[in-house]
Amino acid sequence: MMRRRVVLGGLGMAGLMLRDGIAAPPMVIADQVDRTMPDYAILVCGPHGGRIDRWSLAFAQGIRGALSPHRAIQLQRVGGEDGVTGANRLQTMVVPDGRTAAVLPNEAIIAFLTGDPRVHFQPGDWIPIMAGVTAAVLVVRGGLPRLADAAPIRLAAASPESPDLAALLAFQRLGVSTAPIFGLRGATAIARAFAAGEADAVLLTGEDVPADAASLSAYGGVAIGTLGVVDERDRVMADPLMNDLPTIHAIAEKRGGAPLPPALEQAYRAVAAASRIDFMAVLPHLTTPTTVAAWRQAAESAGDMQAMQAAAAASAISLTVTGAAAAAAPFDVAADGLLALRQFLFQHFGWHPS
Repeated sequence: MMRRRVVLGGLGMAGLMLRDGIAAPPMVIADQVDRTMPDYAILVCGPHGGRIDRWSLAFAQGIRGALSPHRAIQLQRVGGEDGVTGANRLQTMVVPDGRTAAVLPNEAIIAFLTGDPRVHFQPGDWIPIMAGVTAAVLVVRGGLPRLADAAPIRLAAASPESPDLAALLAFQRLGVSTAPIFGLRGATAIARAFAAGEADAVLLTGEDVPADAASLSAYGGVAIGTLGVVDERDRVMADPLMNDLPTIHAIAEKRGGAPLPPALEQAYRAVAAASRIDFMAVLPHLTTPTTVAAWRQAAESAGDMQAMQAAAAASAISLTVTGAAAAAAPFDVAADGLLALRQFLFQHFGWHPS
């Protein structure tokens, strides 16, 4: 997974810079606050100054006019970059009274799917109100012909419980053996390993996927396909963000590979869907439909703001309100799917939750 710096200007008093090391204000204040009314809050599932913090501030500033023109919107930062602590807080301590939403990273979803013992939440309980969605593109040195090589593909990956898990499952779907190189975190480490010939493949997700794919092409990297998207009929379709590329499913069928067992296939679709999420704004379970509608209307207003659109475009991220629920639907995996995923990790990589 590779990420780039993005500037988001024109929001709030002095604009917002979406890049590492830029501090964000602790809260967003309405122009004329009615102190007799309760504040709204955004639960930021990540540290101060991190990616989720920056998008949370942008989201809060964007919804302010439509949701709370006379109330403060406070940012409450909780936990580390993987969002698990914040997601636990949303599940166990946030009252579904419509006053608090949360912004989460995809790493929290992966932690749930892989059985991280810290997890005390169910993504299927969340009510999505906005998602920042990216493409998930598999880049292989030498392109499709490399898949016929008997040598295992050396996959650059952060860890088995990262979004790179989607790539491990994609190669399994393709019937291609892998030798993952774990511990490669961030664009610099991945690009260095690829340029040095130490890695043969990488899954590109997050900000600026097209630019990252172009940079790896200088070292023989070829974007062979995307993880696709699951439609309302549970079919894997071409990714609209990269619709010139086939899906991994289409490539596998053309190669005549055996499909994954049904339970593992369900888990794969969940992991693939999670890998495409850069951030997701959600409300807690049991929030009333009227309140959900108000938040979604405010989120639509935020997404229509020129500054938000410019930042998303610069990052190659698609902001969606109407499509947020569909993007999250695959996360609701049955117990046999979760078990199959964890057995896959143990059998192939000796990994199990610590």
